Amino acid sequence: MSVRSRRARVSRTLLVLALLWSWASSRAGARAAAAAGVPAAPDLPRYLSLDDALRVWREHGLDILIAEAAVKTSEGAVLIAGAIQNPVASANIMNAFTYQFTKASDHDCNNDGAVCKPWGFSFGLTDSAAIEDALTGKRDLRLKVARNALAAAKMSRVDATRTIGFQVKSAYVQVAQAQLAYRFAKDVAATQVTTLKKFQDRYHAGAVSEGDLERIEVAKLEADQAVDGAEASVRQARAALAFLLGVRGDVPDFDVDTRALDYTQPIGLRGATAFSLAQGAFDHRPDLLSAGYQRASAEAQLQLVQRQKFPDVTLGLNYQWGGAGGWSVDNSIVTPMVTLSLSAPIPFFYQLQGEERQAQAQRDTAALQHAKNTAQVANDVATGFAALDASKKLVERMEGSRRGDGGLLESAKGAFEIVAAQYDKGAASLTDYLDAFRTYIATKNEYFGDLASYWTSVFQLEAAVGKDLQ
Repeated sequence: MSVRSRRARVSRTLLVLALLWSWASSRAGARAAAAAGVPAAPDLPRYLSLDDALRVWREHGLDILIAEAAVKTSEGAVLIAGAIQNPVASANIMNAFTYQFTKASDHDCNNDGAVCKPWGFSFGLTDSAAIEDALTGKRDLRLKVARNALAAAKMSRVDATRTIGFQVKSAYVQVAQAQLAYRFAKDVAATQVTTLKKFQDRYHAGAVSEGDLERIEVAKLEADQAVDGAEASVRQARAALAFLLGVRGDVPDFDVDTRALDYTQPIGLRGATAFSLAQGAFDHRPDLLSAGYQRASAEAQLQLVQRQKFPDVTLGLNYQWGGAGGWSVDNSIVTPMVTLSLSAPIPFFYQLQGEERQAQAQRDTAALQHAKNTAQVANDVATGFAALDASKKLVERMEGSRRGDGGLLESAKGAFEIVAAQYDKGAASLTDYLDAFRTYIATKNEYFGDLASYWTSVFQLEAAVGKDLQ
């Protein structure tokens, strides 16, 4: 076997080992992720509808799972806040190391069968201030703080669904727009190939100049450039959508339903005004509801701190026995005794002034944040409604649905077809032909952008209101 053959064989062996190692590492990573509660990455279908995209996102989107984990944290905080303090047990052994056994003590200890031992014992039990904690309402206030925080966390999870759901819909729209632009760019490129072939034949026949042929070749190359740029835009838009859907690896080639961009007016927006939508948003926006719960939690926290100024009173029970007299009371160094105790810290130097100041600041911050969120809701609705109105006018002007005629898109296409026919008859210049063609291409791409902007504004308004408007 030659040296080259041995090297090739070694290279193939190393390649196989590398592939096996990569496969094993990926499997181990998948198992570790599953053990940690991370769902497997979704397998996207070749054709992805908007409903399918939303379903995959709800099942595999990591942002939703992160929000759910935050809810579990708040649920644990509720359990902690409602927990009753465990009682504390204590045991002690005592030794009278100065005790001396003498005849006199032996005589005393032998009375009534007692046994002389220099040992004593005690057992104690305290409630860890659990009784006082319940009677003074501290536990109830802690629960009030934690339960409002839990409600705020649940609303935050719903709000994550609202905001990230808008991102998914918007990304889907961008993929649809990119696909339409890509298909149109390929049609334009195919048309330019035919046009270039026609001009080459005319040039060889002496019907057009070399300069005109060069200009057509430039137009054809520009169309090829547009195809490459449109293809890159499709890939980028797919990657953005796949990331939101939870894909963690190579982005597969998939198509979306471009009919999602067809112009229609959602039922929930027919006859709607900015004022009516804002009124509905105040009732449905989860971030506003979450801010309200956070405000209630902060107010309860301030009440809790003020209640905690009352010291924690600990009740205790202690029993002790033993010593030189054993279980009897004859000459015992530890007389059998039951003791009730009560202990509490004396708030002489510090009365929780710092905690109260922090709780007041937290309450004020929550109140200001709630007011800010209220203003934000009104602003989001007003901004979204204005964007919807503007994009709606652009699409209707393109399609001509407002005036009842063909609209800007049909006019641009008709102008190009007329100039093309005139150029074939010699009644128009090549410059007029190319300008009309570029205008039609730009108008068509602008139309795709207007459709995407319209549906993005619809989804933005849905997010602003906090409910589905279709």
